[in-house]
Amino acid sequence: MSYPKLVAALLRSNPRNVARVSPGRCRTTAASPKSLDGKHRRIDGCPVVEAAPVELISGTRRAESPPRSAVHVDFDNTEEAYRSKGNIELLRSLLVFNLCTIDVLVEKNKELMDLTKKVLGRWVFEKLMKMTFYGQFVAGEDHNSIKPLIQKNQAFGVGAVLDYSVEEDLTQEEAEKKEMDACVSEGEKESPVDHREKKYKAHRQFGDRRGGVTGARTYFYADESKCDKQMETFINCIRASGGASTDGFSAIKMTALGRPQFLLQFSEVLVKWRQFFNFLSAQQGKSDMTVLDQKLELEHLKESLAAMGVGAVDDKENWFTGEKLGLSGTIDLLDWNSLIDDTTKISNLLMVPNLQTGHLEPLLNKFTAEEERQMKRMLQRVDVLAKHAVENGVRLMVDAEQTYFQPAISRLALEMQRKFNREKPIIFNTYQCYLKEAYDNVIVDVELSRREGWYFGAKLVRGAYMYQERNRATEIGYEDPINPDYEATNRMYHKCLEYMLEEIDHSRKANIMVATHNEETVKFTLEKMNEMRLSPAENKVYFGQLLGMCDQISFPLGQAGFPVYKYVPYGPVNEVIPYLSRRAQENRGFMKGSQRERSLLWKELRRRVLGGQIFYTPAY
Repeated sequence: MSYPKLVAALLRSNPRNVARVSPGRCRTTAASPKSLDGKHRRIDGCPVVEAAPVELISGTRRAESPPRSAVHVDFDNTEEAYRSKGNIELLRSLLVFNLCTIDVLVEKNKELMDLTKKVLGRWVFEKLMKMTFYGQFVAGEDHNSIKPLIQKNQAFGVGAVLDYSVEEDLTQEEAEKKEMDACVSEGEKESPVDHREKKYKAHRQFGDRRGGVTGARTYFYADESKCDKQMETFINCIRASGGASTDGFSAIKMTALGRPQFLLQFSEVLVKWRQFFNFLSAQQGKSDMTVLDQKLELEHLKESLAAMGVGAVDDKENWFTGEKLGLSGTIDLLDWNSLIDDTTKISNLLMVPNLQTGHLEPLLNKFTAEEERQMKRMLQRVDVLAKHAVENGVRLMVDAEQTYFQPAISRLALEMQRKFNREKPIIFNTYQCYLKEAYDNVIVDVELSRREGWYFGAKLVRGAYMYQERNRATEIGYEDPINPDYEATNRMYHKCLEYMLEEIDHSRKANIMVATHNEETVKFTLEKMNEMRLSPAENKVYFGQLLGMCDQISFPLGQAGFPVYKYVPYGPVNEVIPYLSRRAQENRGFMKGSQRERSLLWKELRRRVLGGQIFYTPAY
C-alpha cells in the first residue's frame, strides 16, 4: 500500500476527530443554565445494565402533537415505592444498608466472609448470605431460581436485565502478571518501543485494574479459549434476557472478549490521529472552534501535507477521492467511514503520524501473525454477540472501561451500531460523564448517526474508574482525564443528557439510558421530558438502577409508565463474593452521603405497623 493510500485509509479509520453539522439540523448545544447540583456527592457510575421495550417511532420529527398532561412522579410516596416489598425485605434492606456504613466491616469484608465460611461451614454461610447481602443484591443462583423475582418486579413496572456475575478471584500479584502478559506485545518484549505514549502502555503498578473500582467488573486475559467461554456466557445471558421479557437488554465488556493489547494499541492510534487532525486544524487557524465546526480546507490540507513531506505532489488528487469525500471543498473525518473489514490486516491500522518527520511510522516494530489472529478473533466474537442479540430480540450495551482502552471500545461500538442499528436500536454505547471529553464524544457520535441514518443508542453514567484513573495519571505523568470535581461531573452529565433529549425531540432515531442513582438527575430528566412533551410511552428515554438499591426511584418510575430496569446479577453464592464485596464498598459511600433511602424505609415500616400491616404481603 502506498503512503497516499495508507494515509487515506488510516484517516478513514477515525471518525471521532471532528463532526460536520448536517444541513438544516443546526441547533443549540448549550445546556440549561439552571443549577445541576445533585443531593448525593458521589460519582454514581454504577455498572447498570438496563432493559427497555423497543417501540419503533418515525425517524423524522413528529408533527405538532396534541397537548398532553405533564407526568409527575412522587419519590416521597413510600407506599408506592415499596409496594413490591414485604416487611422482611424492608428490614433486610435496613440491616444491609446500616452494615455498609461500618468502615471496618466494609474494609475487611472479604476476610470476614472467608472467616465466617470457615467457622460456620459452607451451608450455614450460604444461608446467612442469602438472608443478608446476597439476598439484597443478587437475584439467585441460576436462570430458574431468579424467575420469581423477575416476574414480581415486572408486575410492578420494573424490568430486569440478567448478568451472570461470577468473577475470577485473583490475588493482586496474579492480576498484575496476567495484565502485563496480555498488554505487552512480543515485539515490545524483544525491543521496547520509546515512541509509545505512557498512557497507552501497561504499567505493573496499575496492572490490577480492580484497584479503586467498586462499580464495575474486571476481566483479565488468560488465553483465547477463556475468551470463547466468556463469549458463551454472554450468549447465555442474551438468550436468558430474550426469554425473560419481550425486549431484553444485555451488557458486554470488550476486555472479556480478547487480548487487551489490541485495545491499548488501537486506542493510541486513534488518539494520535486525533492529535494529527488537531495539528492540521491549528495550521488553518481553527483550533479554537468547537469540534462540530472544525473543517479542513482541502487545498490547504494538501499544501500542509506536501510541506511535511507526506506523499508526492502528483499523488494528492488521488488521496481524497470517493463518492462524497472532499466535494464540498472541506474535509472532516466523519466523511471517512471505513474502519476494519475481513480483508484488512489489523497491523496496517497500527500506523501513526510523526509530527516531527511528517511520515507514518508503525506503532510497533513487530506484529506477529498470532497477534493478528487474536485481534481478528476479538472482532469476530463481538460480531457473534451482536448477531445473537438480533436473533433473540435483545439489545446489547457495550460497557465503558478505562480511558486507555476506551477510544478503541467506542470506535468498535460505533462500527457495531452502523451495522446493526439500521432498523432499530440494537447496540448502545456507554459514555462516562466524569471525563472532560464526554460532551465532545457524544455530539460527534450523534452527528455520525444523523449523516448515515442509523438509530443512535447511548447509556449515560457518571463513571466507575475515577480514583484509579486519577491516580494512574498522576503516577505515570499524563493529563488527568477526569473532571476536577463532582459539580463539574454533574454539569457534564446534565449537559450530555440535555443534548440527547434535544436530539430525541428532533429525531426519533435517538435513544438514551439514564443510568443513575441520583434523584435530582432523574427529576431533571422528567422536567425536560415534560417541557418537550416527550411521552414515556414512546420508549426513547429509559432509566436504570442496580438491584437492591434506590427502589424509591425505580418503582415509582415504573408505576408511572416509564421504562425502568434493574440490573439483575445472578450466580452461586460462593462465586459472586467479589461482586458482593464491591457492592458493600459502593454502598458505604452512598449510605454515608445520604440518609434518605434508610429514612424512607423506616417511614414505610412505621406506616405499615401503625396501619396494622405487620404481615404485609405484596399482591400481584
